[in-house]
Amino acid sequence: MARRLRFIGTNSGNNGCPTLYEDLDTGEVLVQGDAVADPDDVAQLRNVKPGEAFVTVPRVLLADFAPREVDRVPVMIGFDEFDGMFRTFEHTAWRLESRRRYQSDEETETYRRFAFSEDAGWDLDDPWCASRREQSALGKRFERVRIMDSPPTVGQRYLLDNARRNSAVGEDIRSLWRSDADRLNLPDEDFWLFDSRVIARLHFDDADRMTGVELVTNPVEVVRACQIRDAAWHHAVPYDVFARRVPGVE
Repeated sequence: MARRLRFIGTNSGNNGCPTLYEDLDTGEVLVQGDAVADPDDVAQLRNVKPGEAFVTVPRVLLADFAPREVDRVPVMIGFDEFDGMFRTFEHTAWRLESRRRYQSDEETETYRRFAFSEDAGWDLDDPWCASRREQSALGKRFERVRIMDSPPTVGQRYLLDNARRNSAVGEDIRSLWRSDADRLNLPDEDFWLFDSRVIARLHFDDADRMTGVELVTNPVEVVRACQIRDAAWHHAVPYDVFARRVPGVE
């Protein structure tokens, strides 16, 4: 049965080559271009199967007309696998924290103490801190930018206090006013970016409880996350400097 093809576009004038078409039933893209037939060229290509053919097209054709919207099934990973990523990454782990509260924080004894204006009692020898020190000693970098409202919520003030603990075990934490984040068009998202190549996007329910972790490797989204990181990191300030600008925080 013949394919049902839709013409997408061409930048070749009237000669019809090179051109892109879309299969209306499968969503596949067909590429029309000059055939690659030189044996020396074909010999450099990998995993060539019988019946496969190759064509050349200008890069600008793909930039102008290649479909950009694709329906993708989210890849969700378990919390154990997510925890393992903090040991297996190679260079950098960067976090954007944009929420006003986190249910998981509010369930801790340190939060209860902080909310009652007591010393939170951070334990620098707990397993989480030990793991951070171990990975930092290997030369790996842990960095975060935390978005703060004005005035900060109780949960955000708690995280500002928490930054003392995280910094002591190897993390570099900076803060940014939400008004500045909005000016920079930063998203209201929470995610980790590992080694500038994979995103762990955190999902939350209406009660601010984390419900899942989505793994994203799409290069377009990874590049976008890198741009978000660069803009946020450039404008954010170290947590201790930021704390001095918040009334009532020492």
